[in-house]
Amino acid sequence: MADATEAGKMVAARRAVDENIKKGQVVGIGSGSTIIFAVERIGERNKKEALNLTCIPTSFQARQLIQDHGLTLGSLETSPEIDVAIDGADEVDDNLYLIKGGGGCLMQEKIIASCAKSFFIIADTRKNSKVLGTSWKKGVPIEVLPMAYRPVQLKINQLLGGKAELRMASRKAGPVVTDNGNFILDWVFDGAQDWPAVERTIRDVPGVVETGLFLNMAAAAYFGTADGNVLVRTSKQ
Repeated sequence: MADATEAGKMVAARRAVDENIKKGQVVGIGSGSTIIFAVERIGERNKKEALNLTCIPTSFQARQLIQDHGLTLGSLETSPEIDVAIDGADEVDDNLYLIKGGGGCLMQEKIIASCAKSFFIIADTRKNSKVLGTSWKKGVPIEVLPMAYRPVQLKINQLLGGKAELRMASRKAGPVVTDNGNFILDWVFDGAQDWPAVERTIRDVPGVVETGLFLNMAAAAYFGTADGNVLVRTSKQ
């Protein structure tokens, strides 16, 4: 099963890169396990084609991948306008609404995606759902200021129901700390939701830095299967 999942990630990543990465672009590089295959493919093409890309990372992991594959590392300070951003997702629904942030990099990922002219998602077919919450059961990640995590937690529970849980680290004592020094709450919900309304409600709570809901941002999503097929879904907008 693990090998099949990795094969799906790889074919989705390679197709998305081959169809969307062009010479001279500024490229936003996402985070997570699937993006590894995308950067590997970009690195392969760069050696053959001298793509002359400037790559903007969304995380410490993305920065390391860019450097490890001999690509040019940039920043939003020097390249605030991005041609293409490629990233993974925890789940994608029929509207191309995304839950992201399972890896804890949601704020940087959303900033990079918002700066891109085109934003593409790569994933294996497990992430392709009709409605959010079908396969991803860990909730919507919410980055919060450490001093405010408890009142934010209580407020979200009161406003939206469900349960906002502080994400705890697995290999250190205490909570997960993001690259920005913040905490993460995972809002576990039940049933179908009005996602634009949920996004507004969460963001209006003082202490919330960003949410892992990416709405009306992705131009297309590439879902790969173990047998080498790729389903491409484009935005309805």
